[in-house]
Amino acid sequence: MGIEAQLVPLVDEGLGNSAWLLDVGDGRALAVDPPRDLRALRTAAARRGLSVAWAADTHLHADFLTGAVQLAADDGAQILASAAGMRMFEHRGLADGDEVDLGGLTLRALATPGHTDEHLSFLLLDGRTPVGVFTGGSLIVGSAARTDLLGDNRTLELTRAQYASLQRLATLPDATHVWPTHGAGSFCSAPPGAERTSTIGAEKTTNPLLAAPDADTFVQRLLSTLGSYPAYFARLAEINRRGPALIHGRPQLPGLSADEVRRLAADGAAIVDVRPVVDVAAGHIPGAIAIPLRAQFATWLGWLIRPDAPIVVVRNADQDPAHILWPALNIGVDRIVGELAGGMPSWTGSVTTTRLVRPQEVDAPALDIRQAGEYTAGHLPGATHLELGSLLAEPDAAPDGPAVVMCGHGERAMTAATLLEHAGRHDLSVLVGGPGDWAAATGNTLQVDQ
Repeated sequence: MGIEAQLVPLVDEGLGNSAWLLDVGDGRALAVDPPRDLRALRTAAARRGLSVAWAADTHLHADFLTGAVQLAADDGAQILASAAGMRMFEHRGLADGDEVDLGGLTLRALATPGHTDEHLSFLLLDGRTPVGVFTGGSLIVGSAARTDLLGDNRTLELTRAQYASLQRLATLPDATHVWPTHGAGSFCSAPPGAERTSTIGAEKTTNPLLAAPDADTFVQRLLSTLGSYPAYFARLAEINRRGPALIHGRPQLPGLSADEVRRLAADGAAIVDVRPVVDVAAGHIPGAIAIPLRAQFATWLGWLIRPDAPIVVVRNADQDPAHILWPALNIGVDRIVGELAGGMPSWTGSVTTTRLVRPQEVDAPALDIRQAGEYTAGHLPGATHLELGSLLAEPDAAPDGPAVVMCGHGERAMTAATLLEHAGRHDLSVLVGGPGDWAAATGNTLQVDQ
């Protein structure tokens, strides 16, 4: 059985990450960078009749909580991680060059700092032949993971360390598979694109960072690709060092009456409306923040809702509570106290409506709340740019007067509109669609910033 048949990628499209499940051939498996939400991993292991014997973390993750501690508690898995990470739970601490016998295969730790100080890549060997390397947040497809998570005063140092790490990985045989954790859609990564695996040879041919002639060029190329990232990244690495709390049983979403929701909101709870944009627009609880339930739900939940705020959910009956609770737990949001029982039909108070406009109906200045890279690639002429992630801290930065809030499709725009409504704005509408839809509907040309 070839190694590709033994390896199962477990892709989280919302966070843009891949965990890996490796069948070592004797009924046991290695999990690499497992998330706290272990549902997909457990399903994959059960389908193949595997028990997870090892759980390896390439680094102290900032964008999700590790599932290694849970696998150790539930399955008896041995946790493999960098000794330099000073984790506060039982694990096998590895240093550069240390090897782990997987029963015929060998896992060798390679120190590859840059994304984090204690970052390890794990080289998989069949005998003494390199087969593939789990690169975590070091070498990724077409780029390397970001190096600015430990603060501006460490960024240059870590970026130079990332350069050295990629140069080291490039010395592996060209046929060596590259299995990163971070990929397209992750705020720890830069490049768009669908490919999540590669080879050393392919990366040496196509990755512009590996083609950098020197460290200075590498630094310039990598740092020029980095945009903003979610606020919760600042919290999760330390939780991962200490070890996330174990989860016992299935998370629950208790029902709350309208009066209970009102009392909780008055005491500072956040009301998060996860319904589709059209439903939110038709009527939502005053002060509620709309974060439509989709793949990227957890990212915006963690970015925009205060970590100390209890959360009350408003959902439609056909929206599965598990699709709300597990993604939230994955990023350390564990203060969801319940939901409005019966959904909006049971709400007894006033409601706020938000006007939706089609691309050909735009009748006010545009407020574009996409990421900077999206905005510069093409936006409505004269549009004001203000990233969604900054609105919580600076709602007053939005221009006065009527505005059409827009993003790529409408979900983030509705989130922004409700945040601004919460801050007292009531002259906003939301574009259903994005800049491309507007250009197609009106025949006008988008403005591209160089």
